[in-house]
Amino acid sequence: MEIQNKPEGMRPLRFQYRILSFILRTFFNLLYHQFAWTYDWVAAIVSLGLWQKWILSVLPYIDGPHVLELGHGPGHLQAALHCKGIASIGVDESPQMGKIAYKRLTRMGFTPRLVNGHGQLIPFGDESFHQVVATFPAEYILDKRTIEEIYRVLIPGGTAIILPLAWITGRKLLERLAAWLFYVTGEAPSWNDRALEPIKKMGFDACSEFIELESSKILIIHMQKPFTTMD
Repeated sequence: MEIQNKPEGMRPLRFQYRILSFILRTFFNLLYHQFAWTYDWVAAIVSLGLWQKWILSVLPYIDGPHVLELGHGPGHLQAALHCKGIASIGVDESPQMGKIAYKRLTRMGFTPRLVNGHGQLIPFGDESFHQVVATFPAEYILDKRTIEEIYRVLIPGGTAIILPLAWITGRKLLERLAAWLFYVTGEAPSWNDRALEPIKKMGFDACSEFIELESSKILIIHMQKPFTTMD
């Protein structure tokens, strides 16, 4: 199944669009590091205020009891998991995001459990978590090593919930402009379930689900580690 997400009448990216895409994606990288203090503000603007709603849409799928979040960012999902009474640990490669998330959690009265690290080398033992979650992860989530690490740290039967993509579907002028921006930066590409094949080959049972929201829709990938492993 393939979902086409280009705005109506949109042609393939021209050279100028590719340059703009490169500039914007470089900016987003800086936004996650040196300018992390502006991240929430910029994310809210470019998503027309939907960013946090998208992130928190994974909550119904998370029941713990022990959860690892890859790429915790400014800590919104970590805070929501703590409010839900779920024991969660966050990992992020950005020290700047770690500081922001730490301040957010302590301000809310929670004890932060945050680690600076990479998805390709998760600093926890085998079968340590019941669930792994990642919302809008960067390209590292496609790395074979990341998938292997997620498999390793999950208990048999454990699940991973990945929210990789969102599309703005509203037809108002600002919504169409935001949809165009997402398209140009590569943040909302077309989706085909064939992309799940490498995940399945690594041992996961995997499927995708689209969730329709007001003026937008999101993609959630469900991955389950088998209860038993065939030798």
